[in-house]
Amino acid sequence: MLNDDLKGQIQTAYRTFLENKSLKPRYGQRVMIAEVAKVFGGVTLDDEGRRDGEPAIAVIEAGTGTGKTVAYCLAAIPIAKHLGKPLVISTATVALQEQIVLKDLPDIQRNAGLDFHFSLAKGRGRYVCLSKLDQLFSDNQALSSQQQGFAEEGFRIDIDEAGLKLYTRMVEALGSKKWDGERDSWPEALDDQDWSRLTTDHIQCSNRRCGHFNQCVFYKAREGVQKVDVIVTNHDLVLSDLALGGGAILPDPRDCLYIFDEGHHLPDKAIAHFAHHTRMTATTDWLDQLDKNLTKLLAQHPLPGDFGRLLEQVPVQARDLKPHQQFMTQALGEVADFASAEDLSGHVRPQFRFEHGVVPDHLRDMGTELKAGFGRITDSLQRLVDMLKEAMDGESVGVHQTQAEEWYPLFGALLARAEGNWTLWTQFCLIDAEDKPPTARWLTLTEANDLEVHVSPILAADTLRQSLWYSAFACLVTSATLTALGRFDRFNQRAGVPRNAVCAMAPSPFKHGEKGVLRIPNLGADPRDNAGHSAAIIERLPDMLEGVPGSLVLFSSRRQMLEVFAGLPAAFRERLLVQGDLSKQELIRQHRARVDKGEPSVIFGLASFAEGVDLPGRYCEHVVIAKIPFAVPDDPVEAALAEWIERNGGNPFMEIAVPDASLRLIQACGRLLRSEQDAGVITLLDRRLVTQRYGKAILDSLPPFRREIE
Repeated sequence: MLNDDLKGQIQTAYRTFLENKSLKPRYGQRVMIAEVAKVFGGVTLDDEGRRDGEPAIAVIEAGTGTGKTVAYCLAAIPIAKHLGKPLVISTATVALQEQIVLKDLPDIQRNAGLDFHFSLAKGRGRYVCLSKLDQLFSDNQALSSQQQGFAEEGFRIDIDEAGLKLYTRMVEALGSKKWDGERDSWPEALDDQDWSRLTTDHIQCSNRRCGHFNQCVFYKAREGVQKVDVIVTNHDLVLSDLALGGGAILPDPRDCLYIFDEGHHLPDKAIAHFAHHTRMTATTDWLDQLDKNLTKLLAQHPLPGDFGRLLEQVPVQARDLKPHQQFMTQALGEVADFASAEDLSGHVRPQFRFEHGVVPDHLRDMGTELKAGFGRITDSLQRLVDMLKEAMDGESVGVHQTQAEEWYPLFGALLARAEGNWTLWTQFCLIDAEDKPPTARWLTLTEANDLEVHVSPILAADTLRQSLWYSAFACLVTSATLTALGRFDRFNQRAGVPRNAVCAMAPSPFKHGEKGVLRIPNLGADPRDNAGHSAAIIERLPDMLEGVPGSLVLFSSRRQMLEVFAGLPAAFRERLLVQGDLSKQELIRQHRARVDKGEPSVIFGLASFAEGVDLPGRYCEHVVIAKIPFAVPDDPVEAALAEWIERNGGNPFMEIAVPDASLRLIQACGRLLRSEQDAGVITLLDRRLVTQRYGKAILDSLPPFRREIE
């Protein structure tokens, strides 16, 4: 219950923060504080102190410059502390996570008069596994032959001299307490392959049975997280915790007040989290190695009792399954009519999609065989893993305790891979219910010409509804872009947000009409005519950006971006920085350095530069957007969703393509004004915004810049 005392704490914290920072109150910030306080403070408790009644959900779009982090923290921290429950702040990007931990929360601690403790929560993969590190220095040559079969699970014995020196420095740093075992705090960049040898996951980790458990850096970090008031993490870790039933990594969701910043990413993150894929040839090779290496292991280690008898079955099961895997590879290759497809990052890969997610009967029959085969291997490996746990507990199962500790992560990795394949073929063969959204199913070819099989849900609504909204104590979802065409319908449908959720908008303090101009010139070229449109951009762009210190040009496809780059005069190309030539961080660094030296600089970017890129002031005074950013038509999940909507009598273009394009365009326009002092121009090179009815709807949903339309 939001009583007068809590209201007073929140009001005092806000007033104190503004006074200490010499700031004026912002209307949008006050709106957000009030809405968060009402939802989080209005939860009715049962006898156990848990939420009683309907889900407590707020969905708040907070425009750029609102100061949303300060707003939700000032409202939520006093309520969470009053309830004695953890506040979990989750972000989609590392950049925002670091900003909250390194800047925002310390600033609130210093200036708002609130007493609280916070910590950053990361997954196991960010921490060194002491058991793995110890094994790298152990005399385990007897183990090396079998570990060759586990190379793809991250277990290799062959370490070069540089690797040995690296691991030696790590051991010394841990021993002298100069390193906490976290990847991100190691003073130099780490190669993924070097790090993969040192980390683990929940399947491979033996938990309290591990001889290094009392010193385990991950569990020490996790223990610390359980004792703080505010936990900062990311969407992937929250979803991983929920997939494990909740409370496995983070506190029990029934006790958590969640804040999902950059919340517009949550549905897509949930879809990706429950998507599965496998590479056919690589998995055939894995089955072959599984057979050979476990057979060799049995020859080297006579294992009496149930463990040995069970282990003998796995090579046979792998051997029996291998021809089915090969037959399926051939059958998929015969069915697939691959076409070049560009993904959302602009990479082109050969792709074939099963329309409506429907797999031909003969492929489903073959997939059922694979499902059964991987099911048998999974069951055997699960029993072996359970027996290794018993051996580590000192029970007699035919394996020595020390050997069990060495083998447990290896067999855990095998189990994870077998189980992943079983899940994939289960979903591949499933016949979707008529009244439910179908599963997207498609094939791609890798650069190594391996055939990759994919299955993915097309909506995250049911998953989030069951595992999050109805489980959590309370949730806030916030972002600068949650509405599409001025409505929350798109997000709420994709995320499965309950009908009783509070949806509100906290307006930006920016004076868009005074600070920004939105221009729509007449290029004389239809954007649907790719060649003509690119030629028109090549002709107009140099004059358009003349005299501008820092600019950002955004394209919807890599092909057009490269066409325009190639067609521009050589002298103009010297000022261009093109996405893909450098890492995103290095490209932005070089852009800033050029502008600081007084040199004009232009970034050519794709979708990832339309969001989360912060180039204030002179670094970005002109944003050029080549086309309305409609979704890539080749995306198999979006295509399956469009088919489903059309099958149910809807209009996928108006229900998906237009709202999605509206949201992406708002994000792209958000790159211009990053502070109240910024000013500049946005140029949209797509006349459909004024010639098409849907274009006018998109145009009217953009921030209220002053318009100049030719």
